[in-house]
Amino acid sequence: ITVKRMFGGAGVYADGVMFGLIADDTLFLKVDDKNEAGFESEGLERFRYEGKARPIEMSYRRAPERLFDDDEEMCEWASGALAAARRAKAKKPAAKTTGKRKSIAAKASGGRASAKKRS
Repeated sequence: ITVKRMFGGAGVYADGVMFGLIADDTLFLKVDDKNEAGFESEGLERFRYEGKARPIEMSYRRAPERLFDDDEEMCEWASGALAAARRAKAKKPAAKTTGKRKSIAAKASGGRASAKKRS
């Protein structure tokens, strides 16, 4: 587990995946459709911050206070948050190739890729 400062708070990471954040001395954990029901049933609010035009709500919810007194339960909730973060990361599309890279690739192939499309 690593913690990195960011935007006046901190991100909580495992294996390079952010599954928690700390803002105003409060821990928030990543949620998705698989683990959000537990947070919802306890009435735990979502993380929100003030955007330029309106408040922005993120897919993190406040962790229950009791977790700080129960290592085993903290691990369960944190594991669920990490699983949600990994699922979210897996859903993200791969980085797109920029136009500059495409033109370099076309030059390297002698423009054959574009000739095939025309025929």
